[in-house]
Amino acid sequence: MSNIKIGTEFTTRGKHPRICQVVDIHKTYNYLGDLVKTRYVAVHDFMGQAVIERDIPATTIKRGMINGTN
Repeated sequence: MSNIKIGTEFTTRGKHPRICQVVDIHKTYNYLGDLVKTRYVAVHDFMGQAVIERDIPATTIKRGMINGTN
């Protein structure tokens, strides 16, 4: 189980890195009640507007975590 909480900030990788913040957690369960998948929703600012990114895996967040936010 991951210890990523809402409000955690992380940076993306690539040519133009962005600072994103986790705003929601989506968990998928099977019919037996077992946790199957956990994905995160994050938001970042682009030219004054909030852009929402869905279906972010935990490894992406952990790779770019900013110290002191978790």
